[in-house]
Amino acid sequence: MKRNIVIATIAAAALVSGGTATAFALGGDDEPSAAGKSSVQVKGDDGRTFDDRDDAYDDDRDDQDDRNDAREDAREDAREARGDKAENAAEAKGAKVSAAEAIAAALKATPGAAVSADLDDDNGGLVWDVDVVGKDGRTWHSVQIDPGTGKVLGSHVERDDDGDDAAEDARVAAAVKGASVSAGEAAKAAGGKGAVTSVDVDDDAARVGSWNVETTSADGTESHWNVDLNTGKVTVDRTDD
Repeated sequence: MKRNIVIATIAAAALVSGGTATAFALGGDDEPSAAGKSSVQVKGDDGRTFDDRDDAYDDDRDDQDDRNDAREDAREDAREARGDKAENAAEAKGAKVSAAEAIAAALKATPGAAVSADLDDDNGGLVWDVDVVGKDGRTWHSVQIDPGTGKVLGSHVERDDDGDDAAEDARVAAAVKGASVSAGEAAKAAGGKGAVTSVDVDDDAARVGSWNVETTSADGTESHWNVDLNTGKVTVDRTDD
């Protein structure tokens, strides 16, 4: 579950010089820590980051709008879709550290129960962002793992100062604590479907009963799966159909 409260921002500063490098500025649990750098950079065949390519697509589309040509618009949409799939494939391929391994690394650094793990792209750099509920069942940590090395880049504590999310957080924490299948196990269970890029608690229903897992195939196609919290059974998530 990705919480909406942002206490410490993961700021990504992109520095393109000779084809390198992107740095992630990450905060510590209570005080800012030294910036950690992701070892994984994702760029297109032309050397530009995918964010740059998206900007170019937007500029091209603006030109086509002036011409009001439906066929050109359709071709542009198709090109953008191909670009999105290429980006998905490149990110999945670039993550040498799996979701299960990232979760294990986060839990080693911050003991508790993992609630989610997401492979995030910011200005061409990748990072695993793992949410962990501490052993007290109340403290939420965000731990960033390098997807190339498995090293901890940084972490911070998330706080709900106004208490708006307290009830939901408690419900999710209790469900994860009582689950027979952990986030890491859910990632492994769905691993045969493709490269796992996201594991999250399905908290949309009144009862928390499964993990939502996103996988990416070699061609960049994304698929969504439900993994039962108690049995580990993997089924297709049809909520987006």
